[in-house]
Amino acid sequence: MASKAFTIFSFAAIVFISLLSHAALAKFNDKVSPPFDFLKNLQGCHKGDKFKGIHELKTYLEHFGYLHYKNQSHANGDDFDDLLESALKTYQLNYHLNVTGSLDSQTVSKMIMPRCGVPDIVNGTTRMDSSKKNHHHSSTILHTVSHYTFFRGNPKWPASKYSLTYGFLPRTPARAMDPVAKAFQTWAANTHFKFSRVQDYTTADIKIGFHRGNHGDRNSFDGRGGILAHAFAPQDGRFHYDADERWAVGAIQGAYDLETVALHEIGHLLGLGHSSVEGAIMFPSISSGTIKGLHNDDIQGIRTLYNV
Repeated sequence: MASKAFTIFSFAAIVFISLLSHAALAKFNDKVSPPFDFLKNLQGCHKGDKFKGIHELKTYLEHFGYLHYKNQSHANGDDFDDLLESALKTYQLNYHLNVTGSLDSQTVSKMIMPRCGVPDIVNGTTRMDSSKKNHHHSSTILHTVSHYTFFRGNPKWPASKYSLTYGFLPRTPARAMDPVAKAFQTWAANTHFKFSRVQDYTTADIKIGFHRGNHGDRNSFDGRGGILAHAFAPQDGRFHYDADERWAVGAIQGAYDLETVALHEIGHLLGLGHSSVEGAIMFPSISSGTIKGLHNDDIQGIRTLYNV
């Protein structure tokens, strides 16, 4: 009898310790600083400054397409040079900020927001800012200037592939599948595309999954609160969520809506780049607890790309 009581006590103790461990881990994860928070320590820096951490700002801008150093020692240096100032000015122009070329508070606030991992500028040829690429539409009484962009070379699906299949990679959470399906339905309702799910993801045109960070991979994720998801231009078909993020169905504070992020990444899968219109689904960053749908800029962009 004593042996049985001891066994029950031991099992209860193990369960209790396990629960404490999970709680401690969750608490630890909550205290880990978001990947872009290092920018707060650099606020106020400008050309001519040199102090520890500026190389991380260079890495950020390089990742999102704003900066390219031919000399790697310059990229790894902590000096605020002419190229860095020019890159910041382009970023500020794209995000409708004061074009100061310095890392002011408004720029930091924008840069630390969680966002899509696809660069804003691809190979130096695609920019979000409308002053660099205007599209005027004569189908409306008032001509509108569009802010949508495409990938370099305007890649798109051929006419023979307007009916696309999609499938989910193993270990995709079941609760993510309906929001993704709804996002495909929304794009189908506003374009000439049709989408259907297949069970065998290996045969699908579009493959959706959840991945965790791998610091050796430039296209990988960076932990909670940084890059939320990414997708690739046609006809690659890959769409990845960051598995470390807090995901939700609907507007839940502190979490990101699965359907909204899917709408954005499907735009990339169809050939759209980022837009400088904050209301557009193709705007690069998003706050937690936010729900968005397609904007006129998104619809104009996809119809222009496919001439429909």
